[in-house]
Amino acid sequence: MHCPFCRHTDSRVVDSRVQEEGTVIRRRRQCPECGRRFGTVETATLAVTKRSGATEPFSREKVLAGVRKACQGRPVTEDQLQVLAQQVEESIRAMGQAEIDAHEVGLAVLDPLRCLDEVAYLRFASVYQAFDSLEDFEAAITLLRTERDAAPAGGMP
Repeated sequence: MHCPFCRHTDSRVVDSRVQEEGTVIRRRRQCPECGRRFGTVETATLAVTKRSGATEPFSREKVLAGVRKACQGRPVTEDQLQVLAQQVEESIRAMGQAEIDAHEVGLAVLDPLRCLDEVAYLRFASVYQAFDSLEDFEAAITLLRTERDAAPAGGMP
């Protein structure tokens, strides 16, 4: 890290702080040459590979936009959507990969959305999994019912 004041090629870390759920590290540094202090910000990037082969940074906002469409007209609050998007990001980061396929992002949305709202889940799954017929919906509904009936009292796991 070059000193922004004298351009010396070395610096000493004076203090480090983790922020934003551990995805950002702020460091205070001091230049051994001129003695001045400056701050740096380090972020852990997560790249998403799209079907086209292009990569782009993971965006919690894109997850929110897709889930918002599925939840339109449903009794779901913005806070619940924010928590869902955070859960999705955390589960993706927990995979320990710096680059993940867009398909995996969609899969990471399905479980928390199913727990949040079954109708929104069906809407999202119908687009994400490209339902072609009523039979696709029937199969998804049957699976939801089976899982709900098998779940312990108090809701889905």
